[in-house]
Amino acid sequence: MALHADSEALRAVENRFHRLSALAEGLHGEHARVRERLAGVRDFLVLAPKARDTLEELSTALFGAILDEVEANLTHAVREVLGQDRVITTEREVKNNRLQIHFQIRNQGREEEVEDIMAGQGGSVCNILSVGLRLIALSQLPVERHRPFLVLDEQDCWLRPALIPKFMQLINEIARRLGLQLLVISHHPLDLFAGSADRVYELVPDREKGAVVRAVK
Repeated sequence: MALHADSEALRAVENRFHRLSALAEGLHGEHARVRERLAGVRDFLVLAPKARDTLEELSTALFGAILDEVEANLTHAVREVLGQDRVITTEREVKNNRLQIHFQIRNQGREEEVEDIMAGQGGSVCNILSVGLRLIALSQLPVERHRPFLVLDEQDCWLRPALIPKFMQLINEIARRLGLQLLVISHHPLDLFAGSADRVYELVPDREKGAVVRAVK
């Protein structure tokens, strides 16, 4: 009886030993996999700053080429409408992985003179830049997902009446070249738009209906 009991105890110990051995082997394998993943994470952490800096450089270079063209187009628009030798420039910097752009107005040949983009020329520059940037942004959208239609609500509010025909002629030419349709709302006299708009409508007060739309052109 004692021999049988000792044999049973020995088998139990052997079975437990085999289970513990299998568990140890599994834990050893898991430990090796964790160490391998940890090594990969450490390698990534070493490369991450370099990868971030490289992506920032690529983004700056990519948007730099686009912004160069934007600067040239906006400068042309300001000179064409205002008839002044102004230059639109941008300051570009990357903060928190985002490219930030600051527009400025400079006098040609006077790099030290910088005007406030919001107040330049009594707000006229802001009018021109606002329209220009909207036209550029709309032209970059996928045609199959976005209708090429833009509403400009009093975008000429700070322009002198004498500048309106040039302003409207310019954006009309840009819109045609880009294949965009524009609806312009303005409080300026209608005759200022006759040479650049395909259709001109006037909103006229009416005692019964409140207001009616009258075709002028």
